[in-house]
Amino acid sequence: MTSIHDQAMNHVYQQILQRLLGFFSRAERTALQLLIQRLVVAAGGMERLADYKVLVIQNGSRDSCYTLALLRAAQLSIAGRAPTTFRLRVASLAQNGVSASALDNIHNSYSALFLYDDSRVEVLKVDNREVLPFTHPTPISEAGREINRLNLLMVGHRRESDEAADLWDNGYLATGEFYGQIARWDGGVDALVSSETPRQQKHFLCGLKRATAKAGFLPSRCNEAGFEDLFTLLDELGAECYRGFEPELMQPHWRPAELFETCRRTTFIDIHDMLVSNLEERWPLLTELLGFQPDGLMAYASDNESVSLELSAHVRGLQACFMDGDSYDSGVAEFFQRALVMMRRKQLTDRVCQQAAQVFGKLCADAEQRALGTAHTQKYLGLSEAQLVCLLFAPFVNKGAGLERFLRRCHPGMLVAMPDLHRAMQGHAVSEQILQWMVDVSGLPVILMGKLYRMEQVVERAQDACAITCDTDNTQEGEWSTGR
Repeated sequence: MTSIHDQAMNHVYQQILQRLLGFFSRAERTALQLLIQRLVVAAGGMERLADYKVLVIQNGSRDSCYTLALLRAAQLSIAGRAPTTFRLRVASLAQNGVSASALDNIHNSYSALFLYDDSRVEVLKVDNREVLPFTHPTPISEAGREINRLNLLMVGHRRESDEAADLWDNGYLATGEFYGQIARWDGGVDALVSSETPRQQKHFLCGLKRATAKAGFLPSRCNEAGFEDLFTLLDELGAECYRGFEPELMQPHWRPAELFETCRRTTFIDIHDMLVSNLEERWPLLTELLGFQPDGLMAYASDNESVSLELSAHVRGLQACFMDGDSYDSGVAEFFQRALVMMRRKQLTDRVCQQAAQVFGKLCADAEQRALGTAHTQKYLGLSEAQLVCLLFAPFVNKGAGLERFLRRCHPGMLVAMPDLHRAMQGHAVSEQILQWMVDVSGLPVILMGKLYRMEQVVERAQDACAITCDTDNTQEGEWSTGR
């Protein structure tokens, strides 16, 4: 019975492979053979492939779905002509802000590629530092949602208050920690495979270092150029990337703890050069076979699928309104103008740019844009407009150095209570009304505000080569691209 079942499943897998190959161009088929060769060499020969495990990250984005399809084609191609093939670990990270369409894209790609029932494939997710089988539809847990919200606020409040582009640095830190730990779980993996470009890799590493500094840890290495050095950096950071905020933050430990390897053996395999087709050529494979549904213009315009364009525009509008003395609408319009410029610099087609210009124009003209942005922020990040504005000002660090500016701009009626606000963050007793106002306006418990009060603002050093690189990338990408 088992033999009959295995034969039937092998037939199904070969059908999946033929469907995949049917969507590949001649150049993509050539790239597939080069990918197979690269994996065989990395494993040490065909005879060692059965013990070789590859990690690929799936976040529901266009590129991650395409990369997974390419790796699955390689796995099934080898299986069709050799006794064994490599094993595959596919993992996703549950984060605030992940849309329902992204979760659907993950599930649809897994189903289309028949990953769920293949013993050669592990389909995993990490939620609140716990490794679990991926199930659909399962949004982030309430505990995970809350700790993600607090992490975002704690990391964000240590930035320079006039710089909004690094508001989402916690995403780098959470993702980096995820990479390091999922690579060590349950026997570990031999290689992380990624199709990110060298610029994207450098951008991520710079963001990760910026975020780790805000979390209270400064890595000794600062000149990494790509993911070849990613795991060296992650090994230095260790399992507790947020330890600078402990014990007040009270994050759970990674679990199940007994399944994490002490040592990591993972290397990096770069396949960005294997993505030979352009965006337009990939759409049939993505939409017809994998069931991919683009989330608005994110699939065209942004390198950061975890932060929507609408949310980034909303943040720029609030920054213009509360910090620059300008109007909300002017900030949103400026943001979309920059986004459109960057789309053209990335040489996207005229059709896509024209479509984007139409959508951006409608958003700018929408009188409800601010209300929609506020609702979006509350739904996906768990933050009210007041809490997001407070995060923009970052008024608590450096013993509340920015508190007076924040109050004058946003809450002038509380200026009279400023001494009590300082006393509360110093750990002294104040009225319950003052404490409740602090919690409501910041989204943080008073104990974490006190933690920030005792911490310094993290200022990028101009002489830091990594900081220079990040500044250059931010300028090139515009405020709408804040990471991957």
